[in-house]
Amino acid sequence: MPSSPSAKKRLRQSIDRRARNRVVRSTLRTQIKKVRTAIAAGDVAAAETEFRNAVVKLDKAAAKNILHANASARLKSRLSKAVKGLKTKATA
Repeated sequence: MPSSPSAKKRLRQSIDRRARNRVVRSTLRTQIKKVRTAIAAGDVAAAETEFRNAVVKLDKAAAKNILHANASARLKSRLSKAVKGLKTKATA
């Protein structure tokens, strides 16, 4: 347990920040799951709309340093590739 006043404040701040970050990370993971389930189901329209929402959430998480910028870019790239593959499969 912290003993100095500044350490006590730091602990309070880190607890609040952790709770906020967990919410963002959780909603981000849920959104990515929605994209992947839409792709697995073969629903092109749903996959595209969920992908757009996922991109927004990934960008926000990267901006807040909850997720590394390169990790965000990698996830967007992989999801985009999967959605495009689904689209080409649907048209063929």
